[in-house]
Amino acid sequence: MTAQTEGGVMLSGHTDVVPVDGQNWTVDPFKLTELDGKCYGRGSADMKGFIACVLESVPRFKESNLRLPLHLAFSYDEEIGCLGVRSLIEHINSSPEKPTMCIVGEPTNMEPVYGHKGKVAMRCNVHGHPCHSAYAPQGVNAIEYAAKLVNKLTDLAEPLKEQQDERFDPPYSTLQTGVIKGGTALNIVPEHCHFDLEMRYLPQADHSASLNALQDYAKNTLEPKMQSVNANTGIQFEVLASYPPLLTDPQSDFAQWVANWSNSQNFGTVAFGTEGGLFDEAGVATIVCGPGSMEQGHKPDEFVSVEQLKSCHHMLENLRDWMSE
Repeated sequence: MTAQTEGGVMLSGHTDVVPVDGQNWTVDPFKLTELDGKCYGRGSADMKGFIACVLESVPRFKESNLRLPLHLAFSYDEEIGCLGVRSLIEHINSSPEKPTMCIVGEPTNMEPVYGHKGKVAMRCNVHGHPCHSAYAPQGVNAIEYAAKLVNKLTDLAEPLKEQQDERFDPPYSTLQTGVIKGGTALNIVPEHCHFDLEMRYLPQADHSASLNALQDYAKNTLEPKMQSVNANTGIQFEVLASYPPLLTDPQSDFAQWVANWSNSQNFGTVAFGTEGGLFDEAGVATIVCGPGSMEQGHKPDEFVSVEQLKSCHHMLENLRDWMSE
């Protein structure tokens, strides 16, 4: 494509998809079906339509006399917490061929997105002491202590609303419990309980304060009460997944170039997360822009319109022209 190795533009997408279990599809989710100007299939919007457009454009990029290199970055395990991209980030950081700009092709209706929140997902494991429920005071009820932590988490979420940024929806950081499991039988004081929580935080927010407060409550308030009954009880936290927020200046040269390539000045933010924050953290200026809408993502009969794919193709052609000037 080009003999130059410094700088350049990276086109990024993740290759994994979410499951289809329990969903009522009217077409084969793993076979592309085109009907009435829409391409149906799992991942068509999120975000295999973009990857298909990128791969289709490669021969024309190769035929062009590019003044900058083009990088293709396709990751795995994005859907479970941006896990697979970590080794790719390590490669970028250690490579002399590090790109300076990145377009993440998540579905944005081909409108440039400059920001999204960061996320931390954690699991809290509560280890109690079992006994017959007739002698409940002799046990340590793991579910009840988990419930105290969930209530504390709910209380910690309220002050987060005080710091707001209207560029995001909702305009404040959020903290919530998503999954809880525990107990074996009603007549047994439960020995184990765990719950999963997540925090989605504004780019300028201190996300660690709330999470540290929850863990301090567990260690300094709850654990002493549990261990006064049985010393072998306790509470542990583990991080399941995390990714940083993204906040790129929409007035930067790169952002304005993406706006020109995509023929859209409708800059905005998205509620979902992307690998863009990780690229930005690695020093690669990043904008999210791709075909389709997350309104269709993760749902049965997911689709991306042919019109959106054409718009993506046009953006890539504009990028190729710019890189060939």
